[in-house]
Amino acid sequence: MNPDILKGKWNEIKGAIKTKWGDLTDDELMQVEGQQDKFVGLLQKKYGYSKDKAEKEYNDFMRSYE
Repeated sequence: MNPDILKGKWNEIKGAIKTKWGDLTDDELMQVEGQQDKFVGLLQKKYGYSKDKAEKEYNDFMRSYE
């Protein structure tokens, strides 16, 4: 997803993100603010995903919002 579009839709999809990844806090999501690289890093840190797995999870999730 285009980074500008992602930032515009961020508030819209934040709820769905919290449903899928319930351990993520509002503060963490605010810090990420729709930036793919930061979100992938957060998934790695919070869930112990490898970089490849975090990117795949992110991409699979975001496809439903394109």
